[in-house]
Amino acid sequence: MRTCVIFNPTAKGDKARRFRRNLDRIGAECTLKQTTHAGAARTLAAEAVQEGFNIIVAAGGDGTVNEVLNGIGDAPDGFKRACLGVFPLGTVNVFAKELGLPTEISQAWEIIKAGQETTIDLPAVKFAGAGGASESRYFAQLAGAGLDARAIELVDWQLKKKLGPLAYVWAGMMALRGKPAQITVTNGTSSATGALVLVGNGRFYGGRYRVFPEADLQDGQLEVVVFPRANWLTLARCSGMFLAGQALPASVAKSFKAHTLTLTSTSPTPLEVDGDNIGHLPAVMSIQRQALRVVVPGKG
Repeated sequence: MRTCVIFNPTAKGDKARRFRRNLDRIGAECTLKQTTHAGAARTLAAEAVQEGFNIIVAAGGDGTVNEVLNGIGDAPDGFKRACLGVFPLGTVNVFAKELGLPTEISQAWEIIKAGQETTIDLPAVKFAGAGGASESRYFAQLAGAGLDARAIELVDWQLKKKLGPLAYVWAGMMALRGKPAQITVTNGTSSATGALVLVGNGRFYGGRYRVFPEADLQDGQLEVVVFPRANWLTLARCSGMFLAGQALPASVAKSFKAHTLTLTSTSPTPLEVDGDNIGHLPAVMSIQRQALRVVVPGKG
């Protein structure tokens, strides 16, 4: 079994530094590919599929995972030919938490070497990209439009390195000062309108917060959560509920599940997938059931 690990040699943070200290040991058992610029992981992943690697590992955060995922998808029959692995080195690592992966380097590497895999659902989104041109992107864990994506736009990356996930909380407070979006989401039978729309393939958002309690990585559906209002009161109520592990009441958010979704807005509204902004609405989301192979911890 041939394994390729794609990583950013200049990534900051304690987890990235610990990973680099183990490069000699890891590199003796796989092929290492270093990124040189933003977006390079996607190109390297597509190359790795063509070179015949069986497992292609994203060593980084959720953004790196998304790049590698899309690179595998860029190669002909990429999702049949290669399995996605994850070294969780980012700030939040939501997808790794969803899969139950450890952040300790040695433990994560042993799981990757064992090569235990499963298949999960593969969501995709078509959206308005640069200049309004239609683009498409796969995502692993989640997507968001409105306040969520606006907060990502406002994240101070130096503050992120110092405060970790709290930097997103601060950015969210800044985003609340702006005019709220009016987003309508529909699955053809159900629809809702709100200032914030979150879409989950897995259960977790922002760490281990179960924003999508009914989500299942293998059921062929996305869970949609629509917040009619995104203000200070909503933020305060939701924060307390998430911390307490409580489900959101219908008075705070409406949720439903769907195979396909259409999101539109009355004003320019940013869109994010797996924690990185990619474009703007309108957007159409769909899902392929159990089309993505991923490395997971073994049972027992």
